[in-house]
Amino acid sequence: MRIWASVSAVIGLLLAGAPATADEIPVDVELVLAVDVSASIDGGEVNLQRIGYVQALTDPRVINAMLSGPLGRVAVTYVEWSETQKMTVGWTVIATARDAVAFAAAVDASPLPLGGITSITGALDFTSALFDANGIEGTRQVIDVSADGRDSRGIEEEVAAARDRALAKGIIINGLVINPKQEQNEIEGVKYDLDGYFREVVIGGPGAFTVVTASATDFPRALVNKLVLEIAARDGFQPGDHM
Repeated sequence: MRIWASVSAVIGLLLAGAPATADEIPVDVELVLAVDVSASIDGGEVNLQRIGYVQALTDPRVINAMLSGPLGRVAVTYVEWSETQKMTVGWTVIATARDAVAFAAAVDASPLPLGGITSITGALDFTSALFDANGIEGTRQVIDVSADGRDSRGIEEEVAAARDRALAKGIIINGLVINPKQEQNEIEGVKYDLDGYFREVVIGGPGAFTVVTASATDFPRALVNKLVLEIAARDGFQPGDHM
């Protein structure tokens, strides 16, 4: 099934931020890609993340997952966050491989941001609000949040409260843990359990899971696998707490 209006016209409407005037567009999943660009991730790593997302969004396996659901289309937006948040590429309905390539090109063309402190709380509150009045109706709503460290304020209860606010709206939160070996306690030299932290206070919802990337070179492979899993998930899908 394909939407009756021109996909490009719909994309233009959504990217312009104009209010929807017709019925909401049904899609298999509404997916927010929430990408950590905080100061703990240097410019080279931010660029590697960008390259990884561009490659993953144009990977045939990811495109096939996007187009293989009951409705044959998904909606995606790309957000970059640190202590502030920015919708780098707005909500885009992807109903063809060409749509996916265009979305990836828009991500690639955006200026690289300057990082600040890591505010996972802010990222979750900002992204969970993006589903409101976006003119799209997804069978599932998913936030895919990446980070290479804990919330800089260090208050786990605030992160968990932001997660719970999103879960109360029916949103699923999956995590992408970036090279946890780099998160060190500068005084004691002890590695934090960042993966465990994500599972405890960040992710949630039916089938929620985390993926851990061991290195920059591992990022594209891990990202492709993660996107396929969360896009192609069906009712009752349970990938487990950790992958």
